[in-house]
Amino acid sequence: RLVLKAGAMQEDDNQLGLAHFVEHMAFNGSEHFEKNELISYLQSIGVAFGSDLNAYTSFDETVYMLPIPTDEEEKLTNGFQVMRDWAGGLLLNTEDIDAERMPIGKMEIIRNAADSLVRKFYKDWYRPDLMAIVAVGDVPTEKVEGLIKTYFSNLKKPENAPAREYYEVPSHK
Repeated sequence: RLVLKAGAMQEDDNQLGLAHFVEHMAFNGSEHFEKNELISYLQSIGVAFGSDLNAYTSFDETVYMLPIPTDEEEKLTNGFQVMRDWAGGLLLNTEDIDAERMPIGKMEIIRNAADSLVRKFYKDWYRPDLMAIVAVGDVPTEKVEGLIKTYFSNLKKPENAPAREYYEVPSHK
């Protein structure tokens, strides 16, 4: 899993709905997997879209779930490449942004959001200081640690990144 400490609470007023929108865009093409190529590849190795491969966005987090078979080195490394692309390699092409209109949010914002607002949310919040990789499986710890370093160590926090605020929820009876 790729876990991000960013969700709907990090949206600016003119971005309401774009956290979930960006999550959807993760399946529309990245640096190493063109549109539809990702789903086709994952299905070819036995990962079903929806029941296995999935993601969600809540108020304060976005989580990508990618169950990868660990029986072959190539499947494992490709799985880490997919997560790396989600973390910092989404294409966010204009035509894909214009075609993707399913997420929950303010529809007038989602329908009319400038591509730059979508890209800004991705740049601002998909960054290493707000990410974690959760890896569970029949793979030696050292191997997983090495894959995480190989695929994620070149991600950098953008300069002047917005502060991630945390909100207290008061106790009540």
